[in-house]
Amino acid sequence: MSLFKRISNWERALRASYNTDLSTPENRRRAHIYNMWFDHAVLRKFWTNFFQVAPRVYRSNQPTHERFERLKAQGVRSVLNLRGAAGAAHYLVEEESCRDLGLTLVNCSLQARDAAPPENILALIRAFREIEKPFVMHCKSGADRAGFASAIYLLVIEGRPMAEARKMLGVKYLHLKWSRTGILDYILDQYEARTAQSPIGFEEWIATEYDNAALQAAYHATHKPLF
Repeated sequence: MSLFKRISNWERALRASYNTDLSTPENRRRAHIYNMWFDHAVLRKFWTNFFQVAPRVYRSNQPTHERFERLKAQGVRSVLNLRGAAGAAHYLVEEESCRDLGLTLVNCSLQARDAAPPENILALIRAFREIEKPFVMHCKSGADRAGFASAIYLLVIEGRPMAEARKMLGVKYLHLKWSRTGILDYILDQYEARTAQSPIGFEEWIATEYDNAALQAAYHATHKPLF
């Protein structure tokens, strides 16, 4: 086994040892370390990537408990988590924060570097229609999944043009389309190309024509991301 592989395996094992539940004081201590250093919450204490998407709709990176407190004080009623509801430490802490503060937590799952399955995107659109406002949506950094979800919100819920929706995926939010996260831009590209043939709503396109596996393969065949 190469030195790089051994280091990589060691790092994964170390990370996993801190990615714990909150069932004991020691587990809670480890989860705090995981969130601060492995999930980079130490950066998000000062950098929020917080912006308004539409009236009473906001986007952000993963909030800390202190930021959830500020959001609550500012009138936010609901939190839309785009990272999924797995049992990772960052999710368990978020779930606890929202429960303690009386914020409604809604969970959806998108990927930053892969085309999401159609059922996940349709679930997101349903969540947009049902969630209580004001709400904030977030992923980890607030750059990619939050940007893609914001674009969908503008297209489907607000009925905004593609040119405006595309702006949600931009360098302003630290989204780098020349990286593997460019798959998110490519999804919008393919939808726009389809509408040039004949009109079709984004939600209908996702439900009836979108093939995430085929789209992912086409992206990798035609694009060479830098990282």
